[in-house]
Amino acid sequence: MPSLPLSIKARALQWLARREHSRVELRGKLLRLLSRRQRWPVGETLGCRDDRASSADDGDDEHSRTESPAPDPKIEVEAILVWLEANGYLSQQRFAESRVTARQGRFGNLRIRQELQQHGVRLDADAMHALQATEERRAREVWRKKYGLSAGAALDAAARARQMRFLSGRGFSPEIVRRVVLAGGQGADDDGCDAAS
Repeated sequence: MPSLPLSIKARALQWLARREHSRVELRGKLLRLLSRRQRWPVGETLGCRDDRASSADDGDDEHSRTESPAPDPKIEVEAILVWLEANGYLSQQRFAESRVTARQGRFGNLRIRQELQQHGVRLDADAMHALQATEERRAREVWRKKYGLSAGAALDAAARARQMRFLSGRGFSPEIVRRVVLAGGQGADDDGCDAAS
């Protein structure tokens, strides 16, 4: 296994110290970082690089003939990702939990699942069940923050359609959206005393 460049590994650890990342997201960041470093090595100007490239084409540059080819960035990044996972720094499960925690107060299950899929992560059955069990309550809270407790049920079709589009855009399921909007944000477990909380 090739030795891992400390600077790239250190950068990955820095990013993970700030927040959880998915494997897909971290791979993309590391590949972009390596790509930039290979294009513009530290301390080289574009002019110097062009001069060296032209002399290498002529075969005049001794250094260019003995230099080993740069390692493949994909292999380098994959080795870093494997090391991070093996040492517990990178975890798909922790990423999913942190993303769900951050998003569940504002978004519905469809939006949360879609975002996780973009990161190559799937929720386990227990986490998905917990989200489904709280989706209607979360949709009511989002509706109340937007329309207020005193709004009640929308009186005309245009207002209902606007409220339904809003909740649908936040990723709540059509059935939940319909129930919340028609009930004016009130649910079966509401007693009308939520304004005090």
